[in-house]
Amino acid sequence: MTCEEKLNITIIGGSRGLGNWIAQELKKDNYNITITSRNKSSGEKIAQKMGVNYNNNNIDSIKNADVIIFSVPIEYMLDTIKEVAPHAPEKALLMDITSVKTEPAKALEDYAPKNTEILPCHPMFGPRVPSLEGQVVILTPIENRCNSWYDKIVKYLKKHDANVVITTPEEHDKTMSVVQGLTHFSYISIANTIRKLGISVKKSREFASPVYSLMLDMISRIVSQNPYLYYSIQKSNKQTAISRKTLIEESNRLAKLIDEGKEEEFVYEMSESAKHLDEFEEALGRSDKAISLLTQDLNTLKASIGKEIGLEHQYSKNIHVGIVKSVTSDEVTITDLRDNDVTLKISNVNILSHEEVYNWKKNNLQIHKFDVSVILPETCDTNILVHMFKKIDPVIDVKVKEVYIGEQIEDGFVSITFTYTTFNKEDRKVIEKYLKGIGGIIR
Repeated sequence: MTCEEKLNITIIGGSRGLGNWIAQELKKDNYNITITSRNKSSGEKIAQKMGVNYNNNNIDSIKNADVIIFSVPIEYMLDTIKEVAPHAPEKALLMDITSVKTEPAKALEDYAPKNTEILPCHPMFGPRVPSLEGQVVILTPIENRCNSWYDKIVKYLKKHDANVVITTPEEHDKTMSVVQGLTHFSYISIANTIRKLGISVKKSREFASPVYSLMLDMISRIVSQNPYLYYSIQKSNKQTAISRKTLIEESNRLAKLIDEGKEEEFVYEMSESAKHLDEFEEALGRSDKAISLLTQDLNTLKASIGKEIGLEHQYSKNIHVGIVKSVTSDEVTITDLRDNDVTLKISNVNILSHEEVYNWKKNNLQIHKFDVSVILPETCDTNILVHMFKKIDPVIDVKVKEVYIGEQIEDGFVSITFTYTTFNKEDRKVIEKYLKGIGGIIR
């Protein structure tokens, strides 16, 4: 599976969520994409906007498909595979992208024709990620059912810098009952507990340690997602029920040890768990980095008060350039280039580099052009002068327009006329001050 191959790829349920994200990513690689959806009207609009094909009939949509990707809610996955898979063309590859693998893998094995191949898959990310780079993709190949496509898929994922994990459907579901099921259930339970106790989350952050703030951010990230999806994740993986039950039993047992004053037993249990995790140093290192990131942007913004900065909103992608006016623990206010004050949540913005701000200004602001003639020693090198000129912060571009030696110029000197551009008319004074500072005489 290379970008040079003009493959036909059908995504069943590709109008929303992760299926839609996959369709857009594959479209970037110039594959011929077809998506389906339950709502024909919205599906057609989405496909047209994306520049891909749309088909309202799942079976018809796969008749010429090289790759078929099932991206429907977990509760509909088995029925959809049963309906569509038997009609797959010879040598086609069938994949599902659900977070549960045992039953979908068996459905693909049972209903996909023997002259096709199957590769159950679980992308460990949501549709908000910018690319595959650094993302985990779990593949659960079935023996002798993915001989020709397997290497192509792995090569494609690694080319896009994804982290590929290979396992069995059974091992996947057992591990995911903790990685997803237990984690989600714990976070949702904590969120419910905070709500039941009537604790103000905003107020609690005033008391918070960095660890609490980081945990609260992760909890908020989970509970703000689609609750139907998270219910499906809990319900669909049978292994998750075992993990939930064990968590509740252990929580009750530890609570009982505390209530009964059994300090040594509690200490023993906690110590044994620490030994089992067995990654104290690595965990500290990773958590220290995460905690430092919470304050890094705040410190950068505080140091930038009175200076120009560029901020990109993470979600809207709007860019704000201006002078930092004030910074609180969670908000930054800048005075933008139109003299309007704009207040943004620090957690929602990315700080742009100097180069990124420069490129944004170059593409979005009016550019002012000036000529300046300056008398300098005849021995000066114009190439070096242009190089120095370009280093002046307000200068966008500069060229030598004219070099003159004549009656009006004293012997041993030369008049050089530069043409330069800036973002601000007032920057002309800065340039002239610089030229005088290196011994030049403005004509």
